[in-house]
Amino acid sequence: MAKFTLKQIAAQSGLSLATIDRALHQRGRVHARTQHRIQQAIADLELTQKAGLARGRTIYFDVIMHTPDRFQPLIRHAFSSQIASFAAFKLQLRFHFSTHFSTDEIISLLNKSALHSHGVILKVASSERLNPAIEALLKQRVPVVTVMSDLPSSARLRYIGMDNFDAGKLAAFLMSRWLRVARSHIVAITGSRDFVGEQERIEGFQRAMQQFAPQHQVSVLAGGYGIDLRMHQAVTQFLQRHPETDAVYTVGGGNPGILRAFAEQHRPLNAVIGHDLDSENRALLAEGKIDALIEHNLQLDAQHAFRTLLEFHGFLPVSAPPAPYSRINIITRYNISS
Repeated sequence: MAKFTLKQIAAQSGLSLATIDRALHQRGRVHARTQHRIQQAIADLELTQKAGLARGRTIYFDVIMHTPDRFQPLIRHAFSSQIASFAAFKLQLRFHFSTHFSTDEIISLLNKSALHSHGVILKVASSERLNPAIEALLKQRVPVVTVMSDLPSSARLRYIGMDNFDAGKLAAFLMSRWLRVARSHIVAITGSRDFVGEQERIEGFQRAMQQFAPQHQVSVLAGGYGIDLRMHQAVTQFLQRHPETDAVYTVGGGNPGILRAFAEQHRPLNAVIGHDLDSENRALLAEGKIDALIEHNLQLDAQHAFRTLLEFHGFLPVSAPPAPYSRINIITRYNISS
């Protein structure tokens, strides 16, 4: 317990000096509620003291993300823009981005974070091999939060992002209303089956299409990791086998490559639904090549990530339990922000 004077505890608790003295030195009977108020006052003083010490230090958070190049500026801006919301602290972000992270490379970065980080914000492909590294970090008081795609079997503190299964259901609802043909063949495209978030979107979409419009066929195409050239190649090969395909649900990146494959084979599209309002998708949406984008507020995700990590260290008081997921938004060319 931190050392505070009786006067400090009395001022914090609103109790008299005599009551504080009697309770702390066990001089006579003290009501349980009074004891609780005193213990809470001491805990609040300890938190204030710890937060005060933190304000004089630089607090490092490592942001490790396996993500396409096109998404990196959006993430960097979203997270950097929220540092000012925690101006009482000296937050320093270290970004580690790659389109080709191997599990070994991620483990190496996590191990390095144990030496000089106050927390890790993580978005990577799922692998059981990551679990020991994340657990080791937690034991060394370096907490991990996952964003956008979860690692549910790991020792991460919490997942921050939208409910990806519900996002897939929402895409199916929109698709079922937009398709005005008797029978359509929809290709649901994911960059990789290793990202939990993307697989949850695909699963939600498939199940909901069976509910909303079972007459339509849904095929799943995986591969390419959201990279334009690889997505273009994968979709081109798919269309050679399934030339009747006329709708797209794309849960990751590489949308210019996907749409170029359809254009080169002169395949008209009745509906295209994607995710994330990055610069590429914004342009495709404005041009009418994508009908709708499903997205959520990355800035709020950044705030929640910072707050969770700061609360873990006691630099901020623990707030009310957060909402389990971020709010899902639908963006079209008619409500796109400038």
